[in-house]
Amino acid sequence: MSSNMLSPRERDKLLQQYPLLATIGNTPLVRVDVLEEEFPDLTVSAKLEYFNPGGSLKDRPVRQILLDALDTGALRPGKIILDSSSGNAGIAYAKLITTDALKGYDEALREVHRLAERESERYFFADQYSNPSNWQAHYYGTAAEILEQTGGKLTHFVGGIGTGGAITGIGKRLKEYNPNIQVVAIIPEEFPGVEGLKPLGSPDAIVPAILDQSVIDYRIDVSVESAYDMCWRLASAGFFVGQSSGAYMQGVYTVAKTVRSGHIVTLFNDLGERYASTHLWERQG
Repeated sequence: MSSNMLSPRERDKLLQQYPLLATIGNTPLVRVDVLEEEFPDLTVSAKLEYFNPGGSLKDRPVRQILLDALDTGALRPGKIILDSSSGNAGIAYAKLITTDALKGYDEALREVHRLAERESERYFFADQYSNPSNWQAHYYGTAAEILEQTGGKLTHFVGGIGTGGAITGIGKRLKEYNPNIQVVAIIPEEFPGVEGLKPLGSPDAIVPAILDQSVIDYRIDVSVESAYDMCWRLASAGFFVGQSSGAYMQGVYTVAKTVRSGHIVTLFNDLGERYASTHLWERQG
């Protein structure tokens, strides 16, 4: 593990100074029964990450990145926090500069690197795509909670790749606990894509530096249409979630058709209300 990771005692001491940060994590793991009729021998559970105070999974790595930076002195009074985000991390940081949406997430990455290089003294470049604090937040937090909440009795974890932090941290921890747990990565189509997920299909795509692809057992391609359809199906069951959560659940469905039994765990990253400006909640006919 990286030496910049806070010890539990150091972390607790900092959290006493910032009590809101102590409310991040320990999200509920709930049973999702939308596939139960078709697969009666299969259990599907999801971590409801929208229970975090910022409303998404991204509260976890952002907290860890900032706490570690405060501890090392990399973040200090007068510094401006700088990072790239497709949305949820930006909400967690709460400071936004927009880039051309048609140029994708990688354009935001290139822009923050330009700013960081041009005015390095002005910014603390959090760099969530390369910062090990990102995946460590999930290794010590999200994955540990999954193991505790399932009693370690899960067969598959289904997630996606944005920065690579969640699937890397969770995958590492689960594989250390039981190498037989299968880690499945959801890969969306290149265009129009799924908000929050990198397709990694084009030769010039920026692969996140913290992504450990060795923890991934296999990948499942998911179309935007199928992700949207699954969001509607989940909404009818009481889970009003965003695009990436629909994509994950569509991946769960693909896995289910092969294994038909076991315990699959996934993440519901955020709420569907954040996608009102997209085509997610538009129904034709």
